[in-house]
Amino acid sequence: MSNFNTGLRTGDASGAGATVRVMLVDDSAVIRGLTKRMIDTEPDMEVVASVGNGEQAVKKLSQEEVDVILLDIEMPVMDGLTALPKLLEVDPKVKIVMASTLTLENAEISMRALRLGATDYIPKPTSTGAMGGASEFQRELVEKVRAFGMPRAKTRPSAVKPTAKAPAPVPAATPPKDVSLRKPGFVGRPDLMAIGSSTGGPQALMEVLKGLNAGVQCPIIVTQHMPATFTTILAQHLGKASNRPCAEAKDGDVLKPGHVFVAPGDYHMIVESRGVQKVLRLNQEPPENFCRPAVDPMLRSIAATVGSRVLVVILTGMGADGAKGTEVIVNAGGTVIAQDEKSSVVWGMPGAAAAAGTCSAILPLGEMAGYINDFVLKGAA
Repeated sequence: MSNFNTGLRTGDASGAGATVRVMLVDDSAVIRGLTKRMIDTEPDMEVVASVGNGEQAVKKLSQEEVDVILLDIEMPVMDGLTALPKLLEVDPKVKIVMASTLTLENAEISMRALRLGATDYIPKPTSTGAMGGASEFQRELVEKVRAFGMPRAKTRPSAVKPTAKAPAPVPAATPPKDVSLRKPGFVGRPDLMAIGSSTGGPQALMEVLKGLNAGVQCPIIVTQHMPATFTTILAQHLGKASNRPCAEAKDGDVLKPGHVFVAPGDYHMIVESRGVQKVLRLNQEPPENFCRPAVDPMLRSIAATVGSRVLVVILTGMGADGAKGTEVIVNAGGTVIAQDEKSSVVWGMPGAAAAAGTCSAILPLGEMAGYINDFVLKGAA
């Protein structure tokens, strides 16, 4: 499994004594057992149900109070995609994380599931090689379950399991409400737009890109925390949603007007100059912020090669990847905008950029395309 979106803290892990209630839905008893052990080691979460297919999950959800469902895709009797809308009908507020092995077919199904109401996805280790990728799987699993389930868990009386050791508090990623904004860094049309996103990013990316005016013709590069198989499918979906040429980036790709390039999973994507051209280079240097691809190296390279004439967009996601990079961008004269807290699935990445004081605007998702259209076509919003 590639390194992406793992090990990232999003706030107080203890949840002030609340316990996230989890349901596991997978036809593999091995995977359910492995996942249950991972969750049961956390004092602020517990597995309250473990079933082998979607039909059983729907029945169980009507009997149990559940905050987060980890839902397998391929199961007998009723598969995950079929079960998804039925589960949301029983409890519209439950958070559903699709779990699948890394295949093109499952990546395609996961993208469909996100459009149907799933909150996120997680690539799972196989039953035959589970322990080989268990540490990365566990980091991502725990962080997503906590981030998605804790807000609801906090609304009911609960206590940390008495036999467990309470986790040490960690700094919250959410910045103060009165974040200061800065003026856009330049006047005139940008030569490049760069977007960073993670948890909730696929849906957000589709909404932003499909809302862009046809006159927005600067190249667009995207770093979304995803494994390789998923970024291939993501690029296809973004192309259809935006009606723009969109592809997973290849090493040496020349940036072209109106084209969208997506960083491939397990590779950092950076921009280099080749004469008068700007080209994309891919590398497998160590993960940053537990991620590869990561947003920070992309932004550092843009500041060095493009300079001030760049618009950076930070969308929903866990952790703080991109925040340091936005500081480099604004120091080079570029402009940064971020998604607001209310419309973000997780206000980690955009919240960290806001807290760094690098943003010229913090906007609801539905307003971002309009802002970008004005900025790019008029020179400044």
